[in-house]
Amino acid sequence: MEEWRLSSIGTLSEEVLNKLAKMLDNASCGWRQLAKAVAEEPRFCYSESELTSCSLQALSPTGSSALSLLALLVDRSCSLDFLLSCLKKIDHQEASVYLTAAVKELIWITVHPQSQQASAGSRVVLTCKAAGFHRLSYQWFKGNKEILDETGCTPELALCPLASVHQGYYICRVSHGENCVFSQWAHVRLVHSADSGSASGLRVIQQPWPKTLSDGDTLVLECRAEANPPAQYQWYHNMEPLSQHKTPSLRIPCVTTAHRGQYRCKMFNLYHEEWSKPATVTIGPTSLADISWVEIDRGQDSQPMHRSASGSVMQTPDQSAEPLGFSKDLYATDKVALLIGNMNYVHHTELCAPMSDVHELTNLLRQMDFKVVSLLDLNWQEMHSAVTEFLLLLDKGVYGLLYFAGHGYENYGNSFMVPIDAPASYTSDHCLCVQNILTRMQEKETGLNVFLLDMCRKRNPNDDAVIQTGLLKVTANIVFGYATCVDAEAYEVKKEDVSNGIFINFLKQHVCEDEKVTVMLDRVAEDMGRCVLTRGRQALELRSNLSERRSLTDPIRNSDCPAASSARNLQWAVAHVLPESCVLQFECGVSVQLGFAAEFSNVMVIYTRILEQPSEIVSCSAQLTDFNVDVDIDLKQSNQESLLEAGSLLLIEESLPSPDVPSLYTRIQSLQRLRSELTFTVCLHYRYYNMEEEVQERHPVTVGKPLVSKLNLHEPRLPLSASLVSLDNFSVTKFSPPTFASGSSSTQSCDAETGRKSATTDCPTISKSANMPEETDCPELYDCDMPQPLVASKSLSGQFSDMCRF
Repeated sequence: MEEWRLSSIGTLSEEVLNKLAKMLDNASCGWRQLAKAVAEEPRFCYSESELTSCSLQALSPTGSSALSLLALLVDRSCSLDFLLSCLKKIDHQEASVYLTAAVKELIWITVHPQSQQASAGSRVVLTCKAAGFHRLSYQWFKGNKEILDETGCTPELALCPLASVHQGYYICRVSHGENCVFSQWAHVRLVHSADSGSASGLRVIQQPWPKTLSDGDTLVLECRAEANPPAQYQWYHNMEPLSQHKTPSLRIPCVTTAHRGQYRCKMFNLYHEEWSKPATVTIGPTSLADISWVEIDRGQDSQPMHRSASGSVMQTPDQSAEPLGFSKDLYATDKVALLIGNMNYVHHTELCAPMSDVHELTNLLRQMDFKVVSLLDLNWQEMHSAVTEFLLLLDKGVYGLLYFAGHGYENYGNSFMVPIDAPASYTSDHCLCVQNILTRMQEKETGLNVFLLDMCRKRNPNDDAVIQTGLLKVTANIVFGYATCVDAEAYEVKKEDVSNGIFINFLKQHVCEDEKVTVMLDRVAEDMGRCVLTRGRQALELRSNLSERRSLTDPIRNSDCPAASSARNLQWAVAHVLPESCVLQFECGVSVQLGFAAEFSNVMVIYTRILEQPSEIVSCSAQLTDFNVDVDIDLKQSNQESLLEAGSLLLIEESLPSPDVPSLYTRIQSLQRLRSELTFTVCLHYRYYNMEEEVQERHPVTVGKPLVSKLNLHEPRLPLSASLVSLDNFSVTKFSPPTFASGSSSTQSCDAETGRKSATTDCPTISKSANMPEETDCPELYDCDMPQPLVASKSLSGQFSDMCRF
């Protein structure tokens, strides 16, 4: 059993890492001595600034210098064997003994099951192999439902003959005693002759992305395919095969300039072969920010020279060449966006367009890998809390984008966003100043700050105060895109069912272009200037100090602080967790499916479907009632037979599974105001044959706090704190399924198609930390693992409304 020696310490559980860190957080024989020991290996030689950063972690009540050092080692793929040898070298016996014992409890997945596609009647075999110090047990699951046949407890799961019931996601649980690990998810897809999707029968589902790295970084490229038999992989560097890299994931720790060039992956099986798209890997500094320049005087006739921080001398590049600061090899450590659309104002004109504007921009930004929080109709407190939560997602090198659609104004160069509860004669005290938000964003050392303000900019006569915003830093990374000019109004376009703002109508045609942000917005302005409807009424204004060729399409490269990245991912994921779909069994024999779909981060659609009913029941329907008073529900639009009748103009009904099954839809708004768990009652109305009187069964249901309600935006935030919401209070992996009152006769079943957990059987709970795909019946997440095409833009049509955004 030698696999553990080469395994990364990242395979250790969080509990083990925390305990190791506790042992190493001391002065006599601790993390500093470990840092000196590991520094004997060149790729683990850390700079003074990195060690200082580790040391400063001790200032935080929950911080750990040793844990920060271990995170650096994880990021550089430090092996368990090397860490153990270093612990013995510094004579830390307690940590050495503990790590040795912890290693003996580890389980390694050596072969993960691969996604496959095959025709009906064929044989598909999913394989999972693991290694450990003890005898291992295997359990296969389809979704959340355990497979109980004879192959469900072996390393190989055979699906033969393949049928439609076998379609879905599969995962293998490998365990010994209480220790267990999960394999990657494998998607089995039934291919029909009409929709095979590939002439070769082997379908590429993930392509490698170009990378820009520095010396010593870790290169990771991913490429995956669906095929039957399962695809094999061979990576190539500049068309030379890499003999040691024959897995879907190419990982090269501590890269050098020799690793520059083009990478491709060949995917093949016995019958077919496909090549990935080429991915160019650049090794070197990404911008002028990576180099410290000092001018050297070499005499009157000499060429200007500069010295880098490392001491090497460089000649000033030719002015005709593209400047280093405009290199296309730029990246973001992450990309996050906050989109707010205010429509239903209490004391001001109601607007129509923000709903569709926010929805369209959300879809486009997600295609560019932005983490998007989309919110409708926020009051003053909720907007302040939402901005605070948005700032939690920002960090060094992150691209931050803020979009606001609603009423607004501009006084003395400062822009103000108006909440829905602003009084009739509002002032800056009732609104949010955009420039103040920018100041707070700059404190995070973001890589790019983009503000898209779709609002009026007329002066507010009720507000004479001059706001003193914080001092802005000279960062050369700020872009303001105003939907209209100073002292002008922004307009909406009226359509039959959905209204759009003028700005978004043009922006959506260019926002996904791989161009510098300012170039992209210039094209939007030119299109607006050529349109007859907008000429003389509304013109986009661009303000920018962007000095690099930063684009919204820039790739994401993992940050130097995995812990911060994980915290951002968790904070974002907390606001986007939906309740799980489930099947309810009623006493009369009727089975009802309860499903959930997210329209926005604070708007959810719940639907009910009759899956099964006894033959003696001639008609039945499942309706929802008795919701919390906190949320906003239009009773006239609840329990409707179509999404349009339920008030949802944006979700596509046909994209939900089984569209031929009649459903009733209810739209839940203002989830950010939910102060307790969301509760409602499923009321089943049915009638027996030859009976005129209708019978009812009622079952209370609790689904926790879905989507953004978990962030408690209705609560005020402390002035200097990032948020009152602690990440420790959240667990995305343990989101509770719907529960029912103890006196209810309803139970949850484990449905074969949906793969939902059963309350009456002994189905084990699978943690979403095992990369479990969202199985909820949500159209936004349907088939979400496949690359989606860019949304086609719509032509500008309709007339100007009489409503402006001031």
